[in-house]
Amino acid sequence: MYRSRLPYHLALVLWIALCGLLLATGAKASMYNAELSQETMSGPDLCAGAPCRDVMPAAQSFSKRKGMPAYVEAYANDANDGAKRRLVGYVFLSTDVVDIPAYSGKPVITLIGMDTHGIITGVRILKHSEPILLAGIPESVLTTFVHQYIGRAGNAKLEIGHGADGDDKAGLDAISGATVTAISENQVIAQSAYEIGKEVGIFKRAARPRAHFTQLADTLDWAALAREGAVRHLLVQAGDVGAGDSAQPYMDLYFGYLNVPTIGISLLGKHGYDRLMQDLKPDEHAIFIVANGQVSFKGSGFVRGGIYDRVQVLQDTDRFTFRDTDYENLYHLEPADTPGYKESGIFIIRSANFNPAWPWQLSFLANKRDAQTGAKVFAHFDQDYWLPARYLEGGRPKVVVPEPAWKRAWTGRKVEIALFLLALAATAVWYAQRDRLVRASNRKSKPWISIPRHTLWVVAVGYIGLHLKAQPSITQVLTWFHSMLHQWKWELFLSDPFIFLFWWFIIVTVFIWGRGLFCGWLCPFGSLQHLAFRVGQVIGLKRFQRLLPKAWHDRLKWVKYVVFAVLLGVSLYSMEMAETLAEIEPFKTTFLVGVWNRSWPYVTFVAVILGISILSERPYCKYLCPLGASLAVPTVFRLFGLKRKKECETCHACATGCGSHAIDAKGRIDQKECLLCLDCMVMYYDDHACPPLAKERKARERAGLPLTPIDAKGYFISLDDVRRNLAEKTADLAAKAERSS
Repeated sequence: MYRSRLPYHLALVLWIALCGLLLATGAKASMYNAELSQETMSGPDLCAGAPCRDVMPAAQSFSKRKGMPAYVEAYANDANDGAKRRLVGYVFLSTDVVDIPAYSGKPVITLIGMDTHGIITGVRILKHSEPILLAGIPESVLTTFVHQYIGRAGNAKLEIGHGADGDDKAGLDAISGATVTAISENQVIAQSAYEIGKEVGIFKRAARPRAHFTQLADTLDWAALAREGAVRHLLVQAGDVGAGDSAQPYMDLYFGYLNVPTIGISLLGKHGYDRLMQDLKPDEHAIFIVANGQVSFKGSGFVRGGIYDRVQVLQDTDRFTFRDTDYENLYHLEPADTPGYKESGIFIIRSANFNPAWPWQLSFLANKRDAQTGAKVFAHFDQDYWLPARYLEGGRPKVVVPEPAWKRAWTGRKVEIALFLLALAATAVWYAQRDRLVRASNRKSKPWISIPRHTLWVVAVGYIGLHLKAQPSITQVLTWFHSMLHQWKWELFLSDPFIFLFWWFIIVTVFIWGRGLFCGWLCPFGSLQHLAFRVGQVIGLKRFQRLLPKAWHDRLKWVKYVVFAVLLGVSLYSMEMAETLAEIEPFKTTFLVGVWNRSWPYVTFVAVILGISILSERPYCKYLCPLGASLAVPTVFRLFGLKRKKECETCHACATGCGSHAIDAKGRIDQKECLLCLDCMVMYYDDHACPPLAKERKARERAGLPLTPIDAKGYFISLDDVRRNLAEKTADLAAKAERSS
């Protein structure tokens, strides 16, 4: 009986679960045309009907609406005295501050929280009327979009999409398929936060005196306007967006400011300029745009009552979009040398916040296809504009133009960069003197070798790795590779000065001496392994320290090349997947993020490598490191390698002591595997350690012959050469004495 009822009970459980799921889904109220109370929209007590705690979690109580535009103050109870309250921030409704319609023509009603330092603490959509969010795009994407603002400054330059590398605007991911909604909501949040911040005294806008134009009577052609910057050019190639026909520009656009008499008359003619100025009201500004391209700067999804979603004007933290009522047709431009164009238009900025005397940018927005994933992301391409000084009474105002982010990274760390360059230069200069220094060392005492090596290992781990976090990585190799295939941008690599300088040092030294100078002397993680090996010797584990048998080493050394090849191949399919697989490098855990900020598998991986390193010399470098494998390839083309002589083919002394297993049975050095420890070079010139030299030394001693110096090739200088050199020096001294007398 029980078994026969099992399917029934199972069906009942599934049915209850399904009903619960449907109820839960239905219980979650949609934001589309949600009913908002009168108190929420305009009443004195905003937080009586709005979820203010959601956007200001630190607050326990809220004031009534105050100010113009309206906001409420958020308070938290004092930890020492519960009867006292302290101000922790402000909450405001977007429609109390700005009235910016979205795609539907209605605003997205947004509740925003901002603390007393101007940092956005929360954003909550209360109501929208966007039909596009009901046609295949879930409302959750809008929630995800606004979450990007939490933790951002209310006066930050927040822009949809990611612009050219190095600009100082904070890029935000757009809503795929709902670009107009994203643009509108970005303006709502950014302008609301900025306006309230100004009202409560968090943000202060510098005074901008009204622009006064000089009444010049010039009539200029197109070339003259372009030369002086009155007309600017914005060019977006097909490769910049990863789409379209690469044989022609994706967008080829010219623009300029028309209110200035000389510019307006030169472009529109006297009659056209006068008519335009009659139509403009105070604090209204006209710009023209003419363009060729594979797409329209007006956008393909424009509807009456909507906004143009492909062009914006930016000035400091303000951004200005255009609706259909802000557009006028442009039928003709006067200059005979005007370039050909397919479309044209005049856009009107209707705002007292725009000041043409200050610099501004025209921003072209486009869908960009990611070269690795093929996914579409939203990007903006900006071109600066600043009226020539001769058109402004008193000239241009003094404006501090912010440096690009990559320049700030260099100017802000000059001392650290100088110390880093000093370490690199000292390493290269010291290694260039290796022949002289290894001759001054011997097998028992190697101060000219061991002291610099240990010093550099400590510097590499402590200063370069832990402090500067300048550990090169295979992901940078992959990024460089893809940049050369698709589009190279210097700003991308200049953003981290230490990694940039380190890579140039690596590139130069790899082609001069091979990868060993970096891998053996300056790589932070390689240095950490070698220091761990030395610690093992100090604490009495030397008798347990072993190298893998040479036969095993010769098989396992190819693993790192396989790892490198796999990462490179995967990166051609998906750079994101390749970066995930690049976690085989322990560098991020050790230096970039830190063991305290990573989960136990990553920390365990580092601990295992360092544990093995105590008992065996540099196991990760020799068998797993894809970065070392990538540098081994160009090492084949190095200019200089370590020296060998005829007797090395039968002598195994150097091979026995080589910690890198880079010397084979015939005495040949595999320069791709060699880490340039120089121990073999010390032996090479040591007449007590090098068997061929020791044999000759003993033979000379038995024959009663003097011990002559060792030449650059690692042999004793012959007695005949010594006698010849002595005779030449004696003759030179005699000649000098005769001349002086």
